[in-house]
Amino acid sequence: MIVLEQLKLLVNLARIDGTMGGNERSYIINIGKAHGFPESSVETLFYSSHETIIAKELTADQKFSYLFNLVQLMKLDERLYQEEIKFCANTAAKLGYKPEVMFELMLKVKSTEMTGDEKKVLQELTNKYLN
Repeated sequence: MIVLEQLKLLVNLARIDGTMGGNERSYIINIGKAHGFPESSVETLFYSSHETIIAKELTADQKFSYLFNLVQLMKLDERLYQEEIKFCANTAAKLGYKPEVMFELMLKVKSTEMTGDEKKVLQELTNKYLN
């Protein structure tokens, strides 16, 4: 289940700084709901850390979704921690991106809602960094 693994990655990232804020919880719950997961199912993920599993056969769209959601979640509380950046960079590498992709995403991903057009332009840019 690709979405479940993505939700687990988001939970792991949210837990890195030792606290999971309400905005982070809501963000993760909303992603789960958008993919048909009941809120109660998503909330059970908040109680522990999870093994990092990334499916091998992800499309470019799915890879972008994973990385975009991680970076947006990281920026949500408007504080960037070194461990969070490392986590996102390691995940980007596992997804097949060159390390430079993080610079682009850190500069261009907003902590607020982004339009479909903004995401499309960002995805086209990040696709250039796929190995």
